[in-house]
Amino acid sequence: MIDFLNICKGYGGDPIFDNASFRINAGDRVGIVGPNGAGKSTLFGILTGEIMPDKGSVNMPRNMRIACLKQQLPASDEAARPLIDFTADAIPELRTMSQELHRIEALLQEQNTDQERLLARHGELQSAMEQMGAYRLRNDAEAALCNLGFQVDALERPLKSFSGGWQMRAALARVLIAKPDLLMLDEPSNYLDIPAVEYLYRSLTGFKGTLLLISHDRYLLRKLTKLTLEVNAGQVTRYPGDYDFYRMERENRRKTLEAAKRNNDRKKEQLARGIDRFRAKSSKAATAKSWQKALDRIEDIELPDELGFSGVIRLPEPPPCGTPCAELTDLSFAYPGNPTLLKEVSLRIENGDKIAFIGYNGTGKTTLLKLLVGRLKPETGSVWYGHHVNIGYQAQEFSELLVPEQSVYDTVRGALPPGASTANLMNVLGSFGFSGDDTEKLCKVLSGGEKIRLSFARIFVNPPNLLILDEPTTHLDVRARELLQEALKNYKGTVCFVSHDLEFVRGVATTIIAMEKGSIKRYYGNYDYYLEKSQSLAAPAKEVAKPAAKSAETPEAEQSSKDRRRERAKQRAGLYGVRSKLEKKVADAEEKLMTLEARQEELVAMMSGDEKVDFEQINREMTEVQTAMEETMKAWEDAAWELEKFLKGNAQ
Repeated sequence: MIDFLNICKGYGGDPIFDNASFRINAGDRVGIVGPNGAGKSTLFGILTGEIMPDKGSVNMPRNMRIACLKQQLPASDEAARPLIDFTADAIPELRTMSQELHRIEALLQEQNTDQERLLARHGELQSAMEQMGAYRLRNDAEAALCNLGFQVDALERPLKSFSGGWQMRAALARVLIAKPDLLMLDEPSNYLDIPAVEYLYRSLTGFKGTLLLISHDRYLLRKLTKLTLEVNAGQVTRYPGDYDFYRMERENRRKTLEAAKRNNDRKKEQLARGIDRFRAKSSKAATAKSWQKALDRIEDIELPDELGFSGVIRLPEPPPCGTPCAELTDLSFAYPGNPTLLKEVSLRIENGDKIAFIGYNGTGKTTLLKLLVGRLKPETGSVWYGHHVNIGYQAQEFSELLVPEQSVYDTVRGALPPGASTANLMNVLGSFGFSGDDTEKLCKVLSGGEKIRLSFARIFVNPPNLLILDEPTTHLDVRARELLQEALKNYKGTVCFVSHDLEFVRGVATTIIAMEKGSIKRYYGNYDYYLEKSQSLAAPAKEVAKPAAKSAETPEAEQSSKDRRRERAKQRAGLYGVRSKLEKKVADAEEKLMTLEARQEELVAMMSGDEKVDFEQINREMTEVQTAMEETMKAWEDAAWELEKFLKGNAQ
């Protein structure tokens, strides 16, 4: 159990935490969300003891083993080590144990030592190290590194010889194989391609300890977490459910507060009018004074901040074009001085396709997109475009195309074809969240998310019918990613894209191109279809077992067999009873939760309506309902977890 008690922490007078408190129970799987700069990484630093709070305390078990992935590269002395050595050195406690083990072995060579005591201690250390997995760490490290995309022949290279992104992968592998009591991951899917994200998910699914996950990755948050902590405005708010539950519940709370704020503002306005009317009348002065005191006692209700992009993203209709849109024929390419990256690749792109290119970094995904748009020239082969195909291309280095001193409006106007009218320019800007004064912002002050939306506006000022997108979700917050995903899903043109956001790929792509070692393989379906087919192709063929010949049984053996069958029948009956009880607990909790949610909606509707209601009573009941929902959700989680464990433990 971890208790974060009345923590206060600030930097330069700006509060990061203001009397923040929360509890994490052993085995919890917690998603930590909130806007950038709100204090998520600071929370990790306080839990690890690297950052001291100004006030408050953190209580946790004394001997808890912690592994933490931070958003920073390994120290220079660590980076000088071979990749495999750095990764395998995953459990700091083992270093101390190993040093003590070597000292004991040296002492055992001497004659005048307490041999019996030293041998006993030697055995204790070996047993403890074996229990912590010391003797399999190197094999685990090699497996984790290869699953994250490293080549076997690169494992002995110094860590510093790899790029920053690959060094972060090594740091991720290191914490994954440590199998600590508390695993803390700060944006672990940054720098990961989709196969590596899938491996990360599989690794964390089997993790038995407590998990704290800071991430903008919707796939990981939905799949791995059962509890959500929102860090925002100095507070940590606990939501007893996964990411989808958090989004829904936060919206419900916001609607409740909006209704309460409208009621509050209406009361204040009525009191203020009454005070102004009666203040000048001596006979009403006492009443006006009383109303003024009542007005002063009413506290303002602050609505929670919007945590992401709150605008819209609308893609203009694509102009008509021929089919197919484009075709690559026997394409080969290599960068100077490097081996062939793509070899005799052929691909036909039909009008309306939504194609995602996936594979480990370095397999040529970005290169293939650049060949498709003509930014690179193939060594052999050709690229052909269909009738009236107009390409819109967004590169990874999109921000380099923006002039820092140029305004948003001028940037998009500069992308217009020669002689084109500017009449529709503001509509295009509005479609990507720029309106009013935002259009006069200079590019140098834009956030990463604003820059990528601006680059989209530059593309669509001359509407394309073939979109080529390289990492389009980079720098976008979760809400903007969801809006772009929905816009591309409904877009009637053709889209070819590379993205490391697995949920984005799942929501947009209708065709998957898997890239590996210079070749491509096409899957005519969405990402889930690709997973199903690729796994079935990779699975080893199972031998068909021949039925064993029935042997004659003795009467004693036959009776024993009957006894065993009766015993198994009893066990199944007992297990069925346990399963039924567990399933009933889950169903009862779900039914109660639905009843509470329905009542909550009724209360919100009453507060939002025009009829006169007792707001104090409704607010009180709303609080009671929300508390009951949290308790019921916790009961549902416990029952569901118990049922899941039972089913796994008794699977036939």
